[in-house]
Amino acid sequence: MLSTAGLVAAGYRMIVTGALTLDVGWGRTHRPLGPIRVEIAAPQDVVHDVVSQPYLGRTPRGMASKLEVLERGIDMVLAAHYTPTTAGLVTTTVETVRFPAADRIEFRLVRGPVPYVRETFVLHEVAGGTQLEYTGELRADFWAVGRWWGNQVARKWEAAVVASLASIKSEAERHAKR
Repeated sequence: MLSTAGLVAAGYRMIVTGALTLDVGWGRTHRPLGPIRVEIAAPQDVVHDVVSQPYLGRTPRGMASKLEVLERGIDMVLAAHYTPTTAGLVTTTVETVRFPAADRIEFRLVRGPVPYVRETFVLHEVAGGTQLEYTGELRADFWAVGRWWGNQVARKWEAAVVASLASIKSEAERHAKR
């Protein structure tokens, strides 16, 4: 029989890893994500292709530990993202990823450590290449506890986005030099 501490630890682990999403709408708080901007010395179409290729095309082997496309359509996919977090745990988020225009990519959380996240990458043509702008919103339930939890998740979330943007920048600039 599990003790109370064991149940709390199991619940915490399930929430952190994204196996359990508490979505009751009670005391829902909102928190912005970003904006984060990165200048990329590559044309907008190259940047868009670098972002969309792992989703709409074949996912590179090097990304297999970070991304699994569960369902693929023409301009939208359902994808699992794997992100290392604290204590050796890996958070699994399941998101829809849409490609509505050549200058926009939209992400919507389906399952994860919080009940709601929407994010957008907007590509702007600038002198010397493209500016990729990331914005989003995260929502969590349970008033002050949810606000605290949302801030914990947001810190890790934005750190993962910064790492992803650095990878996108590197890859797009490598493609542009060819």
